[in-house]
Amino acid sequence: MAKQNPKESQWYVYLIEAENGFLYTGITTDPDRRISEHKDGKKGAKFFRRSPPKRFLLQSGPYSRSIALKLEHRIKQLKREEKLKLKLRRNIIPLLESVS
Repeated sequence: MAKQNPKESQWYVYLIEAENGFLYTGITTDPDRRISEHKDGKKGAKFFRRSPPKRFLLQSGPYSRSIALKLEHRIKQLKREEKLKLKLRRNIIPLLESVS
């Protein structure tokens, strides 16, 4: 059985605002690397081809991959105003409880 890299079991959910004002939600095991990839455009999401990242709004974790995926999905269902309120740590707790 292959050994699992401990970092691979630590997933983070993040939220970025693009220059055009749209919000992007994603998950990663390495937030710094992923943000750089989005900014560089080579390995970043197609989302940022229209408008580059403007500011980083939220990073939450670490979680298991399963919880991170569920939380990402839940955040994507929120309205813009609700996503912007997630910048306050206490506002993400109810979302976590709904996906755990």
